Amino acid sequence: MNTMTFHDQFIHRHIGPNAAELQEMLAVIGASSLEKLIEETVPAAIRLKAELELPQALSEFEYLRELETIAAKNQVFRTYIGLGYYGTITPSVISRNIFQNPGWYTQYTPYQAEIAQGRLEALLNFQTMVSDMTGLPIANASLLDEGTAAAEAMAMFHGVKSKKSKTAHTFLVSDQVFPQTIDLLITRAQPLDIKVVVKPVADFVLDENCFGILLQYPAGNGAVEDYRALTEEAHAKEIAVTVCSDLLALALLTPPGEWGADAVVGNSQRFGVPMGYGGPHAAFFATKDEYKRLIPGRIIGVSVDNHGKRALRMALQTREQHIRREKATSNICTAQALLAIMAGMYAAYHGPQGIKAIAQRVHGTTQILAKNLQALGYSQKNQHYFDTLLIETDAKTQQAIQTAALAAGINFHYPAGAVQITLDETVLASDLNAIIEVFAKVKNQPVQPSLTGVAAPQIPVALQRESEFLTHPVFNSYHTESKMMRYIKRLENRDLSLTHSMIPLGSCTMKLNAASELMPVSWPAFANLHPFIPTNQAGGYLQIFEELEAYLCACTGFDACSLQPNSGAQGEYAGLLTIRAYHEANGNTHRNVALIPSSAHGTNPASAVMAGMEVVVVSCDEQGNIDVDDLRAKAEKYSANLSALMVTYPSTHGVFETRIKEICALIHEHGGKVYMDGANMNAQVGLTSPAEIGADVCHLNLHKTFAIPHGGGGPGMGPICVNNSLKPFLPKHALVATGGDKGIHAVSAAPWGSASILLISYGYVRMLGQVGVKASTEYAILNANYIKARLEGQYEVLYTGEKGRSAHELIIDLRPFKAVISAEDVAKRLMDYGFHAPTLSFPVAGTIMIEPTESESQDELDRFCEAMLQIRLEIDGIATGEADPKSNVLSNAPHTADLVTADEWPYSYSREKAAYPLPYLRQGFKFWPSVSRIDNAYGDRNLICTCPPVEAYAE
Repeated sequence: MNTMTFHDQFIHRHIGPNAAELQEMLAVIGASSLEKLIEETVPAAIRLKAELELPQALSEFEYLRELETIAAKNQVFRTYIGLGYYGTITPSVISRNIFQNPGWYTQYTPYQAEIAQGRLEALLNFQTMVSDMTGLPIANASLLDEGTAAAEAMAMFHGVKSKKSKTAHTFLVSDQVFPQTIDLLITRAQPLDIKVVVKPVADFVLDENCFGILLQYPAGNGAVEDYRALTEEAHAKEIAVTVCSDLLALALLTPPGEWGADAVVGNSQRFGVPMGYGGPHAAFFATKDEYKRLIPGRIIGVSVDNHGKRALRMALQTREQHIRREKATSNICTAQALLAIMAGMYAAYHGPQGIKAIAQRVHGTTQILAKNLQALGYSQKNQHYFDTLLIETDAKTQQAIQTAALAAGINFHYPAGAVQITLDETVLASDLNAIIEVFAKVKNQPVQPSLTGVAAPQIPVALQRESEFLTHPVFNSYHTESKMMRYIKRLENRDLSLTHSMIPLGSCTMKLNAASELMPVSWPAFANLHPFIPTNQAGGYLQIFEELEAYLCACTGFDACSLQPNSGAQGEYAGLLTIRAYHEANGNTHRNVALIPSSAHGTNPASAVMAGMEVVVVSCDEQGNIDVDDLRAKAEKYSANLSALMVTYPSTHGVFETRIKEICALIHEHGGKVYMDGANMNAQVGLTSPAEIGADVCHLNLHKTFAIPHGGGGPGMGPICVNNSLKPFLPKHALVATGGDKGIHAVSAAPWGSASILLISYGYVRMLGQVGVKASTEYAILNANYIKARLEGQYEVLYTGEKGRSAHELIIDLRPFKAVISAEDVAKRLMDYGFHAPTLSFPVAGTIMIEPTESESQDELDRFCEAMLQIRLEIDGIATGEADPKSNVLSNAPHTADLVTADEWPYSYSREKAAYPLPYLRQGFKFWPSVSRIDNAYGDRNLICTCPPVEAYAE
């Protein structure tokens, strides 16, 4: 009989090892019990004295039943607010086969490109789509949101101009740019001493102090304006022009790239991605070729493998934050890959004719509405528009319309003296009738809608698009569901995900993303809400936010939480800005020095620079711990100006540093605050906490510790938790009340970031409960120490704690073999064994960092260990001369099916040794890389970042 209780079920689904495996693993580790292992791993001085204040666990069935009740508190009105968020129709073939498919949403960022070719092709499609629609030659593979993208453009052009002019610090912004975007621009500008000036475009003064301008096209009020003359004037004065735009509108409007824009940014949300009360959505960023080495975020490029076959990979990585650190121009780490893939597939499914037809229908529907409202006596302000009407009203009429609309279950936008209505592809004739009825009721007139007789487009002839777009075969080949389904599956089959094997990436925590956590994200009550609706219509979301904030505060020991940051790097940035605001509020504007250990994640120094801080690097000792003597010396040296210490705990080296409380106290002694990077919270929850060690603020990677899937490189979420001293400074929002009394400006475009995926972390806590979240931490430590025990003797584990234990991750030193092989050789060879490589050469070059997570069972850990042990024998074979030192199974890895089945076999070792080095691979665990090792240097020398001509696919 199954003795497992109803409430315990999810814990045993989430945690990999069962009771019998636990005992076997403890025996291998040499620990008498799990409790004893934790005692030997986590210093007693920082252990929590009480259990976390979290609810008891619910079963999956109970949780989903309860969540249905919470979802019912959300009111799904027909919403026509616009402002960058729109109703959209997600094609079922995309929703079913990508959005709800773990083969797509559990993939990791494509750093190991040979086993990520499908996702890379999908992202290249996205880049090509954006390039085509905007009329610019290069686009990245997505950013976090439209506001962030605009802020990145501002920073990029400021950096370009500052090399030529020391006085040009003004950024002119049209007052018709979306309010949330302006909010983010102010956030980003303040630490960089950029002056953001918001005014009507007609009042722009393009002088020597101006380095760039920002326009919205169509404008925030819906008007379609001609900015060609302004752009020419700006370029004559070497002033960069950035345009926020709408991809669907660009199917009918002349793209900004054709009238001279230097960068075009925006949100691809209306290409098939639900609103989700604010996210996640893939922003886009396109620019001119001359800025390709400055463009923020990831770029997918075309290269070749070592057999000359076309292959894709992330290009120009030397400009990224993890390489450039404090010299980086951006801290962008997480993109929105999954959502970019959906948007690109939406374009591929509909094709150019379909996208244009959707745009024409939206514009035509808007014209019909305008005609009917004018017939009722209402005045439409804008002569030219795409999907948005601006109806002029007095205050009394505006209030009457709002009252009637709410009574009819309709939301409009209500700027001063007007009612603004934005239509989208979901609008039916019945919706138009309902809108007209609201306006007729206010006029006390009978409803006589006319839904025919669309006039010529309400777009200036000079701004009507004439150029073709989406001409590549990928956008013209998959317009039936069968073809699209098979295309998606072909790409999925080229990618390794958690559906194939564990992904043992140190610092990235690729744990189980449970189906019951993810299912509600696509429920209409959560998916179809606009982020700027009245909050009384979002009661379900608000309950989840309130409870999740309380859970995260319990886990961190802190007093308040902001769910707004929509990536880990954004959380770092937000946390540092609260520290900056705290010092400013206390009159200490001079405190701008951030002490950062040399082992820190690359985003740490990049975020500190973005927050206006000066980075001072602190040394680490031979055990990988912070050198406390060096820290003390630098804290004393910079005492008067010390702003913060950024520390990762457990350390980036996978060790619980025993002197962490002393370290935090030292910073406080000199007037600074302690920022804890939450990347390694999976080793803390329930055992210790950021507050317990003495930190003041931390961010939490919900896509790591709290089970949001990585989505092939995003979405992510990075909420921050703070103590009471920083609580007043939590970020606000321009359109929705949130944040602290003295809150900083927004860090994300939506008030609660990517709100819909917060459901995943909420479900994680509710179904694991107080016991389960702590057990997850304990088993993560167990699994890491089991791998350590199995590999020790054959590999050197670089760092351990005082009692010889690892935290939740461990670093294997491959430098002793550098005369024989490289760390990259091991990474590529693991692909032949069916595994994604651990984190490569971080934080120490020539090493791999392994994190198994709590979700992997003993048999999966054993398969990985067997692969690593067999690779060690292969290394020995090269060292002894048994294998060719220049051409061997490691140097030639990975081996593709094409290579192994070719008529000619060019190597001295056997095909079997290349493809099936261990028996388990013949038992259903074999994954075939679709290309051989990729030549990254070739791709950077021959940069191609859009879909190449069709003949390239035939090679």
